[in-house]
Amino acid sequence: MVNRRPVRGPGFWPEEPGFLQRMGFGVSLTLGTGLAAVGFTGFLAISAALHPVESAWSHPVASADVATGGSSPAEEPLTVAGHGDPLADNPLYRIGELGEVTCEVPELDEKDAESVEAFVHEIADCLDTAWGSYFAEAGMEFTSPNRVYWHTAGNSPCGAFPSEGTAAFYCQANQGLYLGVEDIVAASGGSGKPEAYTFLLSHEYGHHVQGQSRILARFHSERAGADEAEADELTRRNELQANCLGGVFLGASREDLGLGGSERENILDDVGLRSDWGDEHTHGSAANGRLWTAHGMDRRDPGACNTWNAPEELVR
Repeated sequence: MVNRRPVRGPGFWPEEPGFLQRMGFGVSLTLGTGLAAVGFTGFLAISAALHPVESAWSHPVASADVATGGSSPAEEPLTVAGHGDPLADNPLYRIGELGEVTCEVPELDEKDAESVEAFVHEIADCLDTAWGSYFAEAGMEFTSPNRVYWHTAGNSPCGAFPSEGTAAFYCQANQGLYLGVEDIVAASGGSGKPEAYTFLLSHEYGHHVQGQSRILARFHSERAGADEAEADELTRRNELQANCLGGVFLGASREDLGLGGSERENILDDVGLRSDWGDEHTHGSAANGRLWTAHGMDRRDPGACNTWNAPEELVR
């Protein structure tokens, strides 16, 4: 896929193709989980040719979440949207691009648990700085998430971990960013590509961004009263937004993280692996997962990640 810088138009829609606080190194609580794969159909950036667990990357590769989730950008918004609504009209959307992010990332040895833990801590430090600065500019309060990096089974306010198919998750109840140090490697097929772990963490952090901006609270409220189909759509919109927010961070930090064209493709391929499979309808299709992730990387603007008003075909 060609990595093109999209034209800055007035619209933000991508076009269809078409958690314990951190103490030193957090909690070292030892284990390993499961894995899997899928493909993609296409992405064009706009105007260019172009209940309680929120984790991004659930099945079938190990990482849990609560997600959400055409016509045109001008179509009637989702019923949850409206003026002043934290979903569709949020201060998070009004500031513009996330500024260039400076990160210092250590080498990664995926076979060494200490190396993996050090790596994800450094990425999380970078995420804290980037999003903390953005919220400050938006005049919004921000608290960094609590980090719990597990090596063995344990419990969170959102349930026991690990669970089947879960290598990482975000728990809104304690603003906890949970990650299985060995599990994320197993879930990624033992990949030695740092970008796979960077984006998984960025996606989960995206749920924290949603929580800090009151998006998650409103999402859970709306989902509680929805039927199954509506709940699935809301979940897809939530998850795809986390994909996009993760992409925003990667786009802003790509130089320091060494993310070139091949790394971008690796990220998008990984997104495809963690999209909906079979009878699952909570994370979106591989194509839409890739689309929103790439859109975030290209636009680098949380305002481009408003999936709550997006046309239905972009959140299937």
